[in-house]
Amino acid sequence: MRRKKRKNGANLIGYSLIAPWLIGIFCFQLWPIIHSFLMSFTDYNLLNTPQFIGAANYSKMFQDENFYQAVRVTFKYVFIAVPAKILFALCIALILNLKLKGIGIYRTIYYIPSILGSSIAVAILWKALFVKDGAINALLASFGIQGASWLGSPKYALFTISLLTVWQFGSSMVVFLAGLKQIPMELYEAAAVDGAGRWAKFIHITIPGIMPMMSFNVLMQTINAFQMFAAPYTIFNGRGGPLNSVMLYVIYLYQHAFKYFNVGYSSALSWALLVMIAGTALILHFLQKRFLNYDD
Repeated sequence: MRRKKRKNGANLIGYSLIAPWLIGIFCFQLWPIIHSFLMSFTDYNLLNTPQFIGAANYSKMFQDENFYQAVRVTFKYVFIAVPAKILFALCIALILNLKLKGIGIYRTIYYIPSILGSSIAVAILWKALFVKDGAINALLASFGIQGASWLGSPKYALFTISLLTVWQFGSSMVVFLAGLKQIPMELYEAAAVDGAGRWAKFIHITIPGIMPMMSFNVLMQTINAFQMFAAPYTIFNGRGGPLNSVMLYVIYLYQHAFKYFNVGYSSALSWALLVMIAGTALILHFLQKRFLNYDD
């Protein structure tokens, strides 16, 4: 009996210590998720009492052409930005993995954009660089090349935003660099004895060795890309860019929630976004299980 009381007392102390965390999880994460799901079945604009309308918001979603436009733009952005960012991060990681004097300084310098990349100030700087009379077009003009309207043309606007995402490659680079450090040098030495060149070593040793890191980076960057918001919202002043060519899904959701105050409809949009991200993650997980064998 005394041992049981002592155990209960220890459990009580443990629960009391994690109580602030549990309260925070329930108040700021779990309850908002539940509330959002309930609001998705209502007509609510922050002023009236929520009116239950069933699945009307979801039906409206699939009849809304702007919804399909936002989905198309978002998937296009994901297919442009994620592969480009992964490839660029891998190239930089391969360079920084070389045994060169002062390489630690270069690693720090290359990681700085990821530290600053999420700030509004960097988005404003990017806008200043790529406007019609900005620094990029001035640089091109010095070589006799006429620059484009990078942010004012539907043809280039989304590509310009994707470049900003690629520029924030630091986190992916660090993951790749950690993976490269884990590949045994004996494998490269054995391959060299067998007469393998640099390209053969890269294909048959480096790529298989970093495949788990590749899978992780692709998954995380894809999820982040679906939620891209701050930079395009800042650059295009809360709008979807020229002819809505940069109307990413989260911007479209934000407009309905905080511009038009369609809280019920925006809640339905948020759950549709969850389904899109979860579906994409499941596809990536299936591909990983199909083509990646950790036992190797």
